[in-house]
Amino acid sequence: MSTSKTGRSSLARRVAATLCLAVAWIHVQDQGGFPGNKTPGYVGAGYYLLEAAGVLCALLILTGSRIRMHPFEWLLTAGVAAGPLVGYILSRGPGLPGYSDDRGNWTEPLGLASVVVEAVLLTMALTAILSARRAATVADEYRESVGAGAR
Repeated sequence: MSTSKTGRSSLARRVAATLCLAVAWIHVQDQGGFPGNKTPGYVGAGYYLLEAAGVLCALLILTGSRIRMHPFEWLLTAGVAAGPLVGYILSRGPGLPGYSDDRGNWTEPLGLASVVVEAVLLTMALTAILSARRAATVADEYRESVGAGAR
């Protein structure tokens, strides 16, 4: 692998890990610190799961021994980004059962910061997943053509 590709991959990993930690931090702030006070209980549990997933994802990304991230890591990264985006839309739009605190509150600064961070992270993850699929397809086609030529 060329040095420039390795450098880009390393940079992408660091940026993705930082964004995962930012998602976790934003949600700790939104719940009023740790352990926080989000009610109903399922919303609070969702915050805890998201925060833990964000930290776990950042650790997986940063401690990976491979040059390229495993697709599972990018799928987890996409989940860390997509989950709260869906929650943002539902909590501010139709509302969630027993939770109307944020209904119609589309311009809250912390919420908007969260949306930006999550959108960038989701874009990175989806781009990486699609690139990995394309690379696998090209590799499969190459193996097939080499195998066909050897016959």
